[in-house]
Amino acid sequence: MAVSSVFRPGLFNNKVAIVTGGGTGIGKAISAELLELDSLWLTTLSPGCSVVISSRKADRLEAAAQEMSQKIPASSPASVTPLPCNIRNEDEVKELVSSVLKRYGRIDFLVNNGGGQFSSPAEHMSSKGWKAVIDTNLTGTFHCCQQGEMLTANSGSLHGGVIVNIIADMWKGFPGMAHTGAARAAVDNLTKSLAIEWAASGVRVNSVAPGTIFSKTAMENYKELGPDLFKMSVPFSPAKRLGVPEEISSAVCFLLSPAASYISGDTLRVDAGQSLYHSMWEIPNHSAWPEAPEGENLDALKELLSPQSKL
Repeated sequence: MAVSSVFRPGLFNNKVAIVTGGGTGIGKAISAELLELDSLWLTTLSPGCSVVISSRKADRLEAAAQEMSQKIPASSPASVTPLPCNIRNEDEVKELVSSVLKRYGRIDFLVNNGGGQFSSPAEHMSSKGWKAVIDTNLTGTFHCCQQGEMLTANSGSLHGGVIVNIIADMWKGFPGMAHTGAARAAVDNLTKSLAIEWAASGVRVNSVAPGTIFSKTAMENYKELGPDLFKMSVPFSPAKRLGVPEEISSAVCFLLSPAASYISGDTLRVDAGQSLYHSMWEIPNHSAWPEAPEGENLDALKELLSPQSKL
């Protein structure tokens, strides 16, 4: 693999994972690291990890699966399987889960990375555009989680399984993409709710909130805005650089691993402190707000901001 995992090989032996949106960007990096952890230094006698990648675009999915398969050593039992699925469609999600259970007999990990959005001021968003993003990023994640609870609790695993939802840095709102900000905030709350409801099934549910993460496919998704959007994001990171998908995949692997066995209902921010820093959204100087109440404090404020000349 192009990037080596910090975790030990064989960590996820004999595990089965579904990664939605697994053909590009963050999802692809997660899938590749899961495969790497079970493809190094293993023999055909050792059970490997089976990774099922899913998204709407079958051609892109097939290409990603072929690329990842070529990097798995011939002696390794690790495997990657592409299964197209539109997570907005509940029946397709049910079919995805059913197909994986028929093929492998179990599912241990579910990574809900599938999603999408477009840049637009809220006043220009159509109802159709708003609904498309909500249906994908929120409702689609819910469909997968709902099936995920059933599969992890009944897949033969003694201790349920693990769900990780990929959300976003939406803690200061998400101006310019209000639809995905609302959806991701809802998934953060959904994660907390499900962690409690499904604790008795042994299912852990957590989220990862990436900061601004650069990938070639992400830049292409925003078309002509892509290069400028990512370039202008750099000063707003305390690290003064952008993250890459491989920095998210390692956090996801940690939450899937036994090292996180006592973590559930939490959201791990992987953003170099971006969520603590200032916003990219520029507010121009204006006088649109009503003036503050009159009195000595307002008078002192005016004097502070516009002191009278002493001449």
